[in-house]
Amino acid sequence: MDSQFGLVNLWNQGDIVTRAVALLLLGMSLASWIVIIIKVLDLRRYAGQSRKIESFWHAADFADGLNKLGTDPANPFRNLALEGREASAHHNAQAQLHDSLSASDWMTRTLRNSIDEATARMQSGLAVLASVGSTAPFVGLFGTVWGIYHALLSISAAGQATIDKVAGPIGEALVMTALGLAVAIPAVLGYNALVRGNKGVLGKLNRFAHDMHAYFVMGSRVSAAGAAARVVPMKKGA
Repeated sequence: MDSQFGLVNLWNQGDIVTRAVALLLLGMSLASWIVIIIKVLDLRRYAGQSRKIESFWHAADFADGLNKLGTDPANPFRNLALEGREASAHHNAQAQLHDSLSASDWMTRTLRNSIDEATARMQSGLAVLASVGSTAPFVGLFGTVWGIYHALLSISAAGQATIDKVAGPIGEALVMTALGLAVAIPAVLGYNALVRGNKGVLGKLNRFAHDMHAYFVMGSRVSAAGAAARVVPMKKGA
Protein backbone atom coordinates (compact mmCIF):
# COMPACT_ATOMS: atom_id res chain seq x y z
CA MET A 1 0.00 0.00 0.00
CA ASP A 2 1.35 3.43 -0.91
CA SER A 3 1.99 5.75 1.98
CA GLN A 4 -0.18 8.83 2.21
CA PHE A 5 2.66 10.78 3.78
CA GLY A 6 6.34 11.33 3.21
CA LEU A 7 8.57 12.59 0.45
CA VAL A 8 7.10 10.33 -2.21
CA ASN A 9 3.59 11.57 -1.55
CA LEU A 10 4.88 15.14 -1.38
CA TRP A 11 6.39 14.71 -4.84
CA ASN A 12 3.28 13.01 -6.26
CA GLN A 13 0.89 15.58 -4.84
CA GLY A 14 3.07 18.60 -5.51
CA ASP A 15 2.68 20.92 -8.46
CA ILE A 16 5.44 22.14 -10.77
CA VAL A 17 6.63 24.77 -8.26
CA THR A 18 6.93 22.26 -5.41
CA ARG A 19 8.83 19.84 -7.62
CA ALA A 20 11.08 22.59 -8.93
CA VAL A 21 11.95 23.62 -5.37
CA ALA A 22 12.69 20.00 -4.44
CA LEU A 23 14.93 19.54 -7.48
CA LEU A 24 16.70 22.82 -6.76
CA LEU A 25 17.44 21.73 -3.20
CA LEU A 26 18.69 18.37 -4.48
CA GLY A 27 20.98 20.10 -6.97
CA MET A 28 22.30 22.46 -4.29
CA SER A 29 23.00 19.53 -1.99
CA LEU A 30 24.86 17.59 -4.68
CA ALA A 31 26.91 20.66 -5.62
CA SER A 32 27.84 21.23 -1.97
CA TRP A 33 28.96 17.66 -1.36
CA ILE A 34 30.95 17.56 -4.60
CA VAL A 35 32.80 20.73 -3.62
CA ILE A 36 33.38 19.48 -0.07
CA ILE A 37 34.78 16.13 -1.22
CA ILE A 38 37.05 17.67 -3.86
CA LYS A 39 38.38 20.33 -1.49
CA VAL A 40 38.98 17.86 1.34
CA LEU A 41 41.02 15.71 -1.04
CA ASP A 42 42.95 18.83 -2.11
CA LEU A 43 43.71 19.71 1.51
CA ARG A 44 44.98 16.19 2.17
CA ARG A 45 47.24 16.48 -0.86
CA TYR A 46 48.54 19.89 0.25
CA ALA A 47 49.24 18.50 3.72
CA GLY A 48 51.34 15.72 2.20
CA GLN A 49 53.19 18.19 -0.01
CA SER A 50 53.94 20.51 2.90
CA ARG A 51 55.65 17.66 4.77
CA LYS A 52 58.27 17.55 2.01
CA ILE A 53 59.50 21.10 2.68
CA GLU A 54 62.21 20.01 5.13
CA SER A 55 63.39 17.41 2.64
CA PHE A 56 63.74 20.24 0.13
CA TRP A 57 66.03 22.19 2.46
CA HIS A 58 68.13 19.11 3.17
CA ALA A 59 68.61 18.36 -0.52
CA ALA A 60 72.05 18.40 -2.13
CA ASP A 61 71.13 21.30 -4.41
CA PHE A 62 68.13 23.21 -5.73
CA ALA A 63 67.35 20.73 -8.53
CA ASP A 64 67.41 17.85 -6.08
CA GLY A 65 65.17 19.86 -3.77
CA LEU A 66 62.60 20.29 -6.54
CA ASN A 67 62.61 16.53 -7.10
CA LYS A 68 61.92 15.98 -3.41
CA LEU A 69 58.93 18.31 -3.61
CA GLY A 70 57.44 16.06 -6.29
CA THR A 71 56.31 16.55 -9.84
CA ASP A 72 52.68 17.54 -9.30
CA PRO A 73 52.10 20.66 -11.45
CA ALA A 74 49.44 21.82 -8.96
CA ASN A 75 51.86 21.69 -6.01
CA PRO A 76 51.90 25.29 -4.69
CA PHE A 77 55.20 24.76 -2.88
CA ARG A 78 56.96 23.51 -5.99
CA ASN A 79 55.44 26.32 -8.06
CA LEU A 80 56.66 28.84 -5.52
CA ALA A 81 60.20 27.52 -5.75
CA LEU A 82 60.07 27.55 -9.55
CA GLU A 83 58.73 31.10 -9.64
CA GLY A 84 61.49 32.23 -7.31
CA ARG A 85 64.18 30.61 -9.43
CA GLU A 86 62.82 32.12 -12.64
CA ALA A 87 62.47 35.56 -11.04
CA SER A 88 66.06 35.46 -9.81
CA ALA A 89 67.38 34.42 -13.21
CA HIS A 90 65.23 36.92 -15.08
CA HIS A 91 66.19 39.85 -12.87
CA ASN A 92 69.89 39.18 -13.39
CA ALA A 93 69.65 38.30 -17.10
CA GLN A 94 69.51 41.72 -18.78
CA ALA A 95 68.71 45.36 -18.11
CA GLN A 96 64.95 45.93 -18.25
CA LEU A 97 62.37 48.21 -16.69
CA HIS A 98 62.08 45.97 -13.62
CA ASP A 99 65.72 46.71 -12.83
CA SER A 100 64.46 49.85 -11.11
CA LEU A 101 63.30 47.43 -8.40
CA SER A 102 65.81 45.88 -6.08
CA ALA A 103 66.34 42.13 -6.19
CA SER A 104 64.49 41.86 -2.87
CA ASP A 105 61.46 43.83 -4.11
CA TRP A 106 61.37 41.92 -7.40
CA MET A 107 61.51 38.58 -5.58
CA THR A 108 58.84 39.68 -3.10
CA ARG A 109 56.52 40.70 -5.94
CA THR A 110 57.02 37.42 -7.79
CA LEU A 111 56.51 35.22 -4.75
CA ARG A 112 53.43 37.19 -3.72
CA ASN A 113 51.91 36.69 -7.17
CA SER A 114 52.51 32.95 -6.88
CA ILE A 115 50.86 32.87 -3.45
CA ASP A 116 47.90 34.85 -4.77
CA GLU A 117 47.42 32.33 -7.59
CA ALA A 118 47.57 29.44 -5.13
CA THR A 119 45.07 31.22 -2.87
CA ALA A 120 42.66 31.68 -5.77
CA ARG A 121 42.88 27.97 -6.61
CA MET A 122 42.27 26.92 -3.00
CA GLN A 123 39.30 29.25 -2.63
CA SER A 124 37.63 28.22 -5.88
CA GLY A 125 34.34 26.50 -5.16
CA LEU A 126 33.93 27.98 -1.69
CA ALA A 127 31.53 30.56 -3.10
CA VAL A 128 29.21 27.66 -3.96
CA LEU A 129 29.16 26.53 -0.34
CA ALA A 130 28.61 30.08 0.90
CA SER A 131 25.74 30.61 -1.53
CA VAL A 132 24.09 27.29 -0.68
CA GLY A 133 24.48 27.83 3.05
CA SER A 134 22.87 31.26 2.89
CA THR A 135 20.05 30.57 0.41
CA ALA A 136 18.98 26.95 0.96
CA PRO A 137 16.91 27.70 4.12
CA PHE A 138 14.98 30.39 2.23
CA VAL A 139 14.42 28.11 -0.75
CA GLY A 140 13.00 25.48 1.61
CA LEU A 141 10.88 28.12 3.34
CA PHE A 142 9.48 29.20 -0.02
CA GLY A 143 8.53 25.59 -0.72
CA THR A 144 6.85 25.40 2.68
CA VAL A 145 4.84 28.58 2.15
CA TRP A 146 3.77 27.44 -1.30
CA GLY A 147 2.78 23.98 -0.01
CA ILE A 148 0.76 25.40 2.91
CA TYR A 149 -1.00 27.79 0.55
CA HIS A 150 -2.13 24.96 -1.69
CA ALA A 151 -3.01 22.79 1.30
CA LEU A 152 -5.29 25.52 2.64
CA LEU A 153 -6.89 25.90 -0.79
CA SER A 154 -7.61 22.17 -0.85
CA ILE A 155 -9.07 22.26 2.64
CA SER A 156 -11.23 25.23 1.71
CA ALA A 157 -12.48 23.46 -1.38
CA ALA A 158 -13.33 20.38 0.67
CA GLY A 159 -15.46 22.51 3.01
CA GLN A 160 -14.11 20.93 6.22
CA ALA A 161 -10.92 21.29 8.24
CA THR A 162 -10.64 18.21 10.46
CA ILE A 163 -7.26 17.31 11.91
CA ASP A 164 -6.76 14.43 9.49
CA LYS A 165 -7.38 16.77 6.57
CA VAL A 166 -4.98 19.44 7.87
CA ALA A 167 -2.11 17.48 9.40
CA GLY A 168 -1.03 15.60 6.29
CA PRO A 169 -0.78 18.41 3.71
CA ILE A 170 0.69 20.97 6.11
CA GLY A 171 3.11 18.44 7.58
CA GLU A 172 4.34 17.56 4.12
CA ALA A 173 4.76 21.23 3.31
CA LEU A 174 6.87 21.75 6.42
CA VAL A 175 9.18 19.01 5.18
CA MET A 176 10.49 21.54 2.64
CA THR A 177 11.86 23.69 5.47
CA ALA A 178 13.61 20.66 6.94
CA LEU A 179 15.07 19.85 3.53
CA GLY A 180 16.37 23.40 3.20
CA LEU A 181 18.11 23.14 6.57
CA ALA A 182 19.48 19.70 5.70
CA VAL A 183 21.08 21.22 2.61
CA ALA A 184 22.35 24.39 4.29
CA ILE A 185 23.92 22.96 7.46
CA PRO A 186 26.53 20.70 5.74
CA ALA A 187 27.37 23.55 3.35
CA VAL A 188 28.02 25.99 6.21
CA LEU A 189 30.03 23.49 8.25
CA GLY A 190 32.01 22.43 5.18
CA TYR A 191 32.72 26.06 4.27
CA ASN A 192 34.04 26.88 7.75
CA ALA A 193 36.19 23.74 7.88
CA LEU A 194 37.66 24.34 4.42
CA VAL A 195 38.42 28.00 5.16
CA ARG A 196 40.25 26.93 8.31
CA GLY A 197 42.17 24.27 6.39
CA ASN A 198 43.11 26.73 3.65
CA LYS A 199 44.44 29.17 6.24
CA GLY A 200 46.74 26.46 7.58
CA VAL A 201 48.09 25.69 4.09
CA LEU A 202 48.54 29.38 3.29
CA GLY A 203 50.43 29.86 6.55
CA LYS A 204 52.90 27.16 5.54
CA LEU A 205 53.10 28.58 2.02
CA ASN A 206 53.91 32.05 3.36
CA ARG A 207 56.64 30.66 5.62
CA PHE A 208 58.10 28.76 2.67
CA ALA A 209 57.96 31.94 0.57
CA HIS A 210 59.83 33.81 3.32
CA ASP A 211 62.55 31.17 3.29
CA MET A 212 62.70 31.20 -0.51
CA HIS A 213 63.05 34.98 -0.52
CA ALA A 214 65.97 34.76 1.88
CA TYR A 215 67.54 31.95 -0.14
CA PHE A 216 67.46 33.78 -3.47
CA VAL A 217 68.35 37.22 -2.09
CA MET A 218 70.91 36.26 0.56
CA GLY A 219 71.79 32.74 -0.53
CA SER A 220 70.54 31.22 2.72
CA ARG A 221 67.35 30.15 4.40
CA VAL A 222 66.23 32.11 7.46
CA SER A 223 64.80 29.91 10.20
CA ALA A 224 63.78 30.67 13.76
CA ALA A 225 65.52 28.98 16.67
CA GLY A 226 63.77 30.07 19.82
CA ALA A 227 63.66 33.85 20.00
CA ALA A 228 66.69 34.36 17.76
CA ALA A 229 66.78 33.93 14.00
CA ARG A 230 69.66 32.21 12.30
CA VAL A 231 70.67 31.76 8.67
CA VAL A 232 70.78 28.19 7.39
CA PRO A 233 72.29 27.67 3.91
CA MET A 234 70.89 24.94 1.67
CA LYS A 235 73.03 21.84 1.76
CA LYS A 236 75.53 21.81 -1.08
CA GLY A 237 76.39 18.86 -3.21
CA ALA A 238 79.43 16.80 -2.35
